[in-house]
Amino acid sequence: MTVTMNSALLLFRIVIGLTMAGHGAQKLFGWFGGSGPVRLRQGFEKQGYQPAWFWVALAIVGELGGGLSFAFGFLTPLGAAGMFGAMVMAARTHWKNGFFLQKGGYEYPLILATASLTIGLIGPGSYALDTLLSIALPEVPVFGVLAGAALLVDLIGIMLTSRASVQPERPSSAS
Repeated sequence: MTVTMNSALLLFRIVIGLTMAGHGAQKLFGWFGGSGPVRLRQGFEKQGYQPAWFWVALAIVGELGGGLSFAFGFLTPLGAAGMFGAMVMAARTHWKNGFFLQKGGYEYPLILATASLTIGLIGPGSYALDTLLSIALPEVPVFGVLAGAALLVDLIGIMLTSRASVQPERPSSAS
């Protein structure tokens, strides 16, 4: 790979990864105007995610942990798969709002999911901690298995929230 290609991959990973990590920091610490874990859990409960703390933890790990892993090129297939899983679920959550971001659509999660898929498939390039530390994971197979597992977890979450949204409300027992 050329110096130009490796430099481009480094820039791409840093911008995308730190952007994702910033979203995770909003969720975990409430930084940058974020909700923090308590309000996030309440929002997840309203959407039907049970147990909500489990889904909150997955979102934080996928975004903050995955984003930092992605940015630094450290255990890259793991970080890329975490980001991919988090963004597939985010795209699903925003799906009802249509495509464009200004209406709360899934445009942005789709871009981040595609970026994580791209790095998961081609690797982080030479300017990465994986290269510096001689971590030689079989990138595509590891990413494929982890991304597949993330999709499976996403599908379970989608089924749980879909079932919760179609359950009829119980009539109140007003006497």
